[in-house]
Amino acid sequence: MQPPAPLLLAGALLSQVLLLTSAEDLDCTPGFQQKVFHIDQPVEFIQDQTVLNLTFSDCQGNAQLRYEVSSPHFKVNADGGLVPLRNVSAVGRTLFVHARTPHAEDMAELVIVGGRDIQSSWQDIFKFARTSPVPRQKRSIVVSPILIPENQRQPFPRDVGKVVDSDRPEGSKFRLSGKGVDQEPKGIFRINENTGSVSVTRTLDREMIATYQLFVETIDVNGKSLEGPVPLEVIIIDQNDNRPVFREGPYIGHVMEGSPTGTTVMRMTAFDADDPATDNALLRYNIRQQTPDKPSPNMFYIDPEKGDIVTVVSPALLDRETLENPKYELIIEAQDMAGLDVGLTGTATATIVIDDKNDHSPKFTKKEFQATVEEGAVGVIVNLTVEDKDDPTTGAWRAAYTIINGNPGQSFEIHTNPQTNEGMLSVVKPLDYEISAFHTLLIKVENEEPLVPDVSYGPSSTATVHITVLDVNEGPVFYPDPMAVTKLENISVGSVLLTVNATDPDSLQHQTIRYSLYKDPAGWLSINPINGTVDTTAVLDRESPFVHNSVYTALFLATDSGNPPATGTGTLLITLEDVNDNAPVIYPTVAEVCDDAKNLSVVILGASDRDLHPNTDPFKFEIQKQSVPDKVWKISKINNTHALVSLLQNLNKANYNLPIMVTDSGKPPLTNVTDLRVHVCSCKNSKVDCNAAGTPRLGLPSLLLLLLLSGADL
Repeated sequence: MQPPAPLLLAGALLSQVLLLTSAEDLDCTPGFQQKVFHIDQPVEFIQDQTVLNLTFSDCQGNAQLRYEVSSPHFKVNADGGLVPLRNVSAVGRTLFVHARTPHAEDMAELVIVGGRDIQSSWQDIFKFARTSPVPRQKRSIVVSPILIPENQRQPFPRDVGKVVDSDRPEGSKFRLSGKGVDQEPKGIFRINENTGSVSVTRTLDREMIATYQLFVETIDVNGKSLEGPVPLEVIIIDQNDNRPVFREGPYIGHVMEGSPTGTTVMRMTAFDADDPATDNALLRYNIRQQTPDKPSPNMFYIDPEKGDIVTVVSPALLDRETLENPKYELIIEAQDMAGLDVGLTGTATATIVIDDKNDHSPKFTKKEFQATVEEGAVGVIVNLTVEDKDDPTTGAWRAAYTIINGNPGQSFEIHTNPQTNEGMLSVVKPLDYEISAFHTLLIKVENEEPLVPDVSYGPSSTATVHITVLDVNEGPVFYPDPMAVTKLENISVGSVLLTVNATDPDSLQHQTIRYSLYKDPAGWLSINPINGTVDTTAVLDRESPFVHNSVYTALFLATDSGNPPATGTGTLLITLEDVNDNAPVIYPTVAEVCDDAKNLSVVILGASDRDLHPNTDPFKFEIQKQSVPDKVWKISKINNTHALVSLLQNLNKANYNLPIMVTDSGKPPLTNVTDLRVHVCSCKNSKVDCNAAGTPRLGLPSLLLLLLLSGADL
């Protein structure tokens, strides 16, 4: 059967492209002795049946000869026989066989005549979408795409293709340019300027650069372009030289316990840097190892193509509470070449955690708990223990306790210990033995998270707590407390203020009580130890520093006859009513005035009184004694608490003592006389001189006698 014309043309071109050495002056040509083969597509290639025989020689014995086939469905035996690895009905349009020894390597093309997807397979492998293998019309330069396998070994440089110019003028030369020649990376490709042979100078890596776009032209001896430039594409043929890599770890998945068979847990995806259009990057996944291997060594399955990990055991086996370890580690392997043995592999660890759901209710370890507490005490009295098989790190395990009966006075509270999950039952309001010596509580426990629908709380989720209250000797209690009385501050010594009253809460013990004074800051009181009568031992003074806001505070003790005795404290508040027992005083008591002052005002006086209204202001101000003929001072009322002292005429420089009498409004009123010392000073040139004011004076010498003999008022 004659192959179609396009296939013959492609074979001829590829034969030219893949020509690595010239046999013109050699007895042995390294490489395949035939470069292109045509194979008729049978109904099916049969496993292990030889399709054809290839002949390769490195001219040095073919030591360490290795073959690689571009299809994962075939292999080449050591004798050069191409055999299928399994029964294959469709393999595409073209196969390549790459042979390599330490001394030589070469590639042969196998054209499958009648193969499926002819055009797409051709373009996928050779990437001819950008260039055409048919020479352009109206040009003498003929170029075909050059195919070069990556990772070629020494020796270099080696010929990889040839440019043909059927009408090249004599003396003209070929010139090559582009990326890889005179552009970075420079110096990878060369062209023989006379023959047009293109050579590569080093090993190429398809994963770094997959194609090179070069340009060929012919030039004259002066370097002037004669024809071109014509595009020349160099395509790097992929080899399987990159292992699959898992780049997105760590890989951690979660699945709820009891999940149905086939539940997807997570997806594992690997990356292969090889050509994705070839089997070199076609990955398949499998689980290499599962740890632990209980209850089944095959708890999970991975989709070989997608990498999805799913559960394969029944929901009953996926029970977190019965598993040896709720965390599994899977060694996941990705293999290229569609999973064939010749493919490269990469591995990663997937950690799968079996998450807990609330499928176990908490249960008390006992139906009844006992506790004792002294009356009057507060705090934790018992820890209630529960069991829960769920995960201790989740709300499915954490307990919440509720007192559902026996706590009408809200004397008890219960809280959860976050470390132990125990219920801490506390007394928050002191208990009274005399009221109730026993308490019985009914307590319920639940989880923070709701139970799954098919699980419910049972009888074991409630418990009874029996609490015994221990009697203690309680101190007597004053009633009322505080106690309050109101008295005049000047009541006579020995006056009875009140009789205090304290009772003993221990009504069943029949104890006696004695009273004593605990705090009496001013020492004004005494108390009868038997009957509790309080009387005064000194005069009460509302203006005392021990009195605050007219209230005096004293403390008393009541001690019972218990063993040991207990003591209670009571407070007495004495409100003292004011009486007019404090005379008013004036301020200031010193003043200055110039001897030639035009303003004869001397000073504004104020008055204060320690008593309360109405025993204070309005105050009455007077000059106590002043003779009428020599009357030189005047005092005038300003308001209820202040008055103005002024001169009727200027006085000579001297010191004067002026007796001021001030009277409050009490009934009866109290009066106080205070000397106001007035300095009459010399005021010259803005300087005030009071140093030579002389001895104190009241006026003329005759005024002194009159002041002593008369009681004249202002």
